[in-house]
Order: sequence, then C-alpha cells, then structure tokens
Amino acid sequence: MQSLSIIVPVFNEEKTLLDILKKLEILKKKCKLEIIVVNDGSKDNSKKILENNQNLYNKAVHLKRNSGKGKAVIEGFKHCAHEYILIQDADLEYDPNDILIFLKENKKYNYDLIMGSRFIGARRSVLHFWHMIGNKFITFLFNLLNNTTFTDIYCCYCMFKRDLVDVKKLRCNNWGQQAEILTYVINKNSKIFEIGVNYHGRTYQEGKKIRYYDVFSVIYWIISTKIKKYFL
Repeated sequence: MQSLSIIVPVFNEEKTLLDILKKLEILKKKCKLEIIVVNDGSKDNSKKILENNQNLYNKAVHLKRNSGKGKAVIEGFKHCAHEYILIQDADLEYDPNDILIFLKENKKYNYDLIMGSRFIGARRSVLHFWHMIGNKFITFLFNLLNNTTFTDIYCCYCMFKRDLVDVKKLRCNNWGQQAEILTYVINKNSKIFEIGVNYHGRTYQEGKKIRYYDVFSVIYWIISTKIKKYFL
C-alpha cells in the first residue's frame, strides 16, 4: 500500500478546518496515511478545534506566531515519515477526492512528482483576471528555466517523494516555497505527471490570503533556487 504524509497548514481557518480534516478521512482506505497539522499562530478557534478532534490527525504542531505558509510546511515536513508528501490547504478550495486520482495513477506508474492543475480540470471557479495572468507568467518562467511543461505550478496539490527534497535546504517562509520544492524535485531527473483538479476559489471576503504582490516573491524564489541548486 502507498504511504502518504499530508501537511495541513492552518492560519485562522476555524470555519473550514474541521470539514477538511473529515474529508481527508476518505484516503485511509486507499493508502497508509498520516496527517500533520501545523497551526501557524492562529488567533481564532483553530487550536481549540484541533484539541477537541485529535482523532482526525496524527500530529499537531503549534507555532507561537504567524510565520507564513512556507514556514508551516517546513515544520510539518520535519515530522513526515511516509514515502510521499502532499500539502492540503485548510480551506475548501481543493477537494480531497482528487487525491484519490493521484493515488490511483501513482499506484500504476510510481511517479516522483504528481502536480495538480486548475487549468486542465473539469470544474473550477472563475479566477480573477490578474491572478490568472500572474499564474501563467510564473508558470512560463518556471518552465523556461527548468525545461518543463507545467500548466499551473501554483496549484496547491503537489504530491512528491519525500526523499527528493532536503528540508534543511528550504529557505522560503512564504508563497515562494512551492517553487523551491518543485525546483529541487524536477532537477533530479524525476518522473513527473500532471492531473487536472477541481477548484473552488475563495473570495477575499471569505479569507483568501494570497495577493497580487506575492508574485514578486515567487519570481525571486524561482530564479534564486534555480541558481542555488548548482552550488548546494
């Protein structure tokens, strides 16, 4: 049976946290599963919800202050023990049912990396125009520098072999970290697959956190990690 560690970064997600943890339960029949929840300094009732529902996860890590999604992923990574890692945001933008498709494909072909894409999925929310332009630009830049053909490098669903990424080399504490992870994985002659996923994007009023200016951080980490990998 495949083994999968899921890292769930949490920052003020009291409205959706319990729902997403319950939805992840469907994976237990399809893989050996561990769920690592990282509470990134939440100020709402997220910590209390975790304390009252310890049966829904394997380990909770509570950070004293909010340090960014990337930092939460790094801290979760340190506790992962299974062969594959996947990050699951604590909101309801992505559907854990799509992870079942990842596992089905991986069982047949044993990929090093399976990347989700909101742009080849069957159903998705209509995106903000400038978000889409920014996403296409950073995806183009990543593909250009790494000789790949991804369609959506900032889809949350990214499942990769744990031993392909040295957590000690991860430096980014914010949104640019996914570019770090992908760069390290694909530069090891990895076997890669892309799967369309469903996407139900939140509005800013509902708590969406990524902003247009985050694209500049992402660009920095795409370029710097590509350069750095030649020296580390």
